[in-house]
Amino acid sequence: MSEPIAHITEDGREHGLYEHLTGTAKIASEFAAGFGCGEWGYLAGLWHDLGKFSPAFQKKIRAAAGSGIEAHIEAKARVDHSTAGAIYSVEKCNGIGRILAYLSAGHHAGLADWQSHETGLKALSQRLLNNSLLDDARQGSVPDEILNYSLPTQKPKSGSDHAFWIRMLFSCLVDADFLDTEKFFDSNKSKLRGNYPNIDELLKMFTEYMQGKSSTAPDTPVNRIRAKVLKRCLSIASEPSGTYSLTVPTGGGKTLSSMAFALNHAATHGKKRIIYVIPYTSIIEQSADQFRQIFGETIIEHHSNVDIEDDSLETAKSRLASENWDAPVIVTTSVQFFESLFASRTSRCRKLHNIANSVVILDEAQLLPPDFLKPSLHILKELVKFYGVTLLLCTATQPALGKREGFSEGLEGVTEIIEDPRALHDSLKRFNIHVPDNLNEPCSWEPLAEELVGHKSVLCIVNRRDDARVLWSHMPEGTVHLSALMCGAHRSKVISEIKERLTAKEPVRLISTQLVEAGVDIDFPVVYRAIAGLDSIAQAAGRCNREGLISSGSVHVFIPPKDSPPGILRQTANIGRRLLMNKDNDPIAPARFEEFFRELYWLRGDQLDSKGILLDLAADMELRFSFRTAARKFQLIDETAQASVIVRYDEGNKYVDMLDRIGPERWLMRKLQRYVINLPRYLHTKLLASGAIKQCYPGIFIQSHPSFYDDNLGFCPDRSIIYEPDDLIA
Repeated sequence: MSEPIAHITEDGREHGLYEHLTGTAKIASEFAAGFGCGEWGYLAGLWHDLGKFSPAFQKKIRAAAGSGIEAHIEAKARVDHSTAGAIYSVEKCNGIGRILAYLSAGHHAGLADWQSHETGLKALSQRLLNNSLLDDARQGSVPDEILNYSLPTQKPKSGSDHAFWIRMLFSCLVDADFLDTEKFFDSNKSKLRGNYPNIDELLKMFTEYMQGKSSTAPDTPVNRIRAKVLKRCLSIASEPSGTYSLTVPTGGGKTLSSMAFALNHAATHGKKRIIYVIPYTSIIEQSADQFRQIFGETIIEHHSNVDIEDDSLETAKSRLASENWDAPVIVTTSVQFFESLFASRTSRCRKLHNIANSVVILDEAQLLPPDFLKPSLHILKELVKFYGVTLLLCTATQPALGKREGFSEGLEGVTEIIEDPRALHDSLKRFNIHVPDNLNEPCSWEPLAEELVGHKSVLCIVNRRDDARVLWSHMPEGTVHLSALMCGAHRSKVISEIKERLTAKEPVRLISTQLVEAGVDIDFPVVYRAIAGLDSIAQAAGRCNREGLISSGSVHVFIPPKDSPPGILRQTANIGRRLLMNKDNDPIAPARFEEFFRELYWLRGDQLDSKGILLDLAADMELRFSFRTAARKFQLIDETAQASVIVRYDEGNKYVDMLDRIGPERWLMRKLQRYVINLPRYLHTKLLASGAIKQCYPGIFIQSHPSFYDDNLGFCPDRSIIYEPDDLIA
């Protein structure tokens, strides 16, 4: 009888099952050793595919030989090969065997709920009753050294969250399984992974860049303050691993100073990577571009937009192409970061183990949606306390997430890097804020446009995509438009052109959504901002006289014709309106934000976990967790409300054609991150039916015709459609 195999190529080359199990076990062990649980990783890898020993599986997989990798995966799926290892884990290890059972049973379908009330979704408790699957595997003569391998002696750290620990072990297993499989099918592709510079090499690149930047920067008051912020970050970097905050007003150099802290801290304490988390997909480009200038293509820019959302649509190629964050610098979004931490799907979970022993920088962390604040803070505390993560909170608008009176769920032991944030705020104030006398009386677009035209260079920020388009239509030719209906590559190009024109003292009038409010370093003498939360007004003000090149800039708050979109934007706008009614010489002084965030976050009580996610994952002596349910609930952006499209802008045409032809290769999906927009789900459905977009690969949609993309406005297949923005994407 032939030796059992795990995989087989089109030309008949075989991947021995014993080789796959031990190979996966070794990799998973190395990953789990990063948080002291290498023995668990090894055993998970060794038992995850016990079901493949069954004669039925071996017959099916050999029958699929020569049919290509997709047919090969489908043949495997028709024979349940993941449940046998789960059943054996419980048989061998009794109660704690459930830990390994979650991992084995979920390594293709994702982590399951212990009990499920949903039609069509089998709970783990149900799957463990199918003992015939283990009997079938035993017919294949499983080697004794696999079945009788020694059980783990290691334990999760006292006080740690067992549900999250299981997700971390699951990450180790699925990433190891993917990598060992990829190495067999395509050793050349496998060799492309890794080979990144280490932290010390990155620190050298960064230091050289900053020295060059310092030598050419003009000696201005703003640059001298930025230099002090940088020096302070460097002086704190050698302090112990933990939680830090960097409270610096917009324009104070947070991005580079935070990276300086992270790199020096990582080099001192042996951290593996820097993970830079930015609030919105729509504003990630500038930070990523800036880091590429320093580190080249070493960084990974990872959004959520081109992930396949539906488990049933995942394929062999899409799983192998998914990111595992093996690079030393990751630039990602809050959505990708936090949803991954609560995910159950294999492609989303495989990166988790690479978060351990890293420096995580949360940019504008106070922008996390209140409904998910408690579980988000819970997992951040878990990472810091038990997984070697140093957390840096960067914001101009503290306090937000620290543990204070009235907010017991906040982060503990937060060390502020800046010695006197109020004094720093005062020294960086470069503008005056003008608030209308009547904050309840909306203006109309025509007179607002006339007022804007009276300024040689002006930035106007509105709350809605269609507001930006309508106001832009009232402006003279040459006015620039920015919204998230323009893909990242397009926005980066436009922002670069704006900077060049402003530097050359050429007139620039820009109409934008809130996507310019964080991570976009533009400098206007005059800024207009539609009524919003105090944090948004402060961010908008940070685009005014940013370099301090004039005596004082001017920021004007106005009431637009339409109210803010429902949800968090409307809530923060209403709080901001109320606080601005209390006239103050400095409405965005640090002390004002305590009141703002107290109302927004601190007094919400149970609404800080409105979906009950922590209850689904609560400590249970019998390990009965609802992983799939919690993952489905933890959606910072409601997937039912929006969907993504890859557009045909500039080089995007070439990459879209390649995607249509070859599918989601890993390198190609990275390229395509720059050419994605989000649309309301109802509009996405309508455009799909009309042929304006098409599904080129399961769960991945592309623009059908180049004419649907406008050089000024972005994606516009039908100019009569009014685009409603979702709550998080500008």
